[in-house]
Amino acid sequence: MESHYAQRRPAPHPPREAAAALGVSYATIKQWILAGKLKTTTTPGGHHRIAQSSLRPLLKSTPNKSNTQSRERFRNVSGRNQLVGTITEVKFSGLLAKVVLAIGDQQITSIITADAAREMQLRKGQTAAALMKSTEVMITRL
Repeated sequence: MESHYAQRRPAPHPPREAAAALGVSYATIKQWILAGKLKTTTTPGGHHRIAQSSLRPLLKSTPNKSNTQSRERFRNVSGRNQLVGTITEVKFSGLLAKVVLAIGDQQITSIITADAAREMQLRKGQTAAALMKSTEVMITRL
């Protein structure tokens, strides 16, 4: 008979949850899985699940930032207008950084602080999202 004090093994994490726990991107987790750095099990549907025991060594090697230093607090935002693409350019100029994101055959350019770009470790070739929050969107007919 199992005691109610018995410890239960935590359920394996989907890759997105594992990425959030480690403070890395979903793309990084997928690369680690494909490279064999991160051991997973697969569901009958072929989805990867990552045991807590597989994450433990990586949690120790991941720097632990305080909540005020981490951008983790910005991951859950109300804006739903997100366009995912690939960074094609990151150019620093003084206090600012120009980030160009290719989305299909279109590009979006954003000017952000150089500190934010460095903190986010933005690099050409990375997957990123442009998040827009606006009260006005103009449509033009071509």
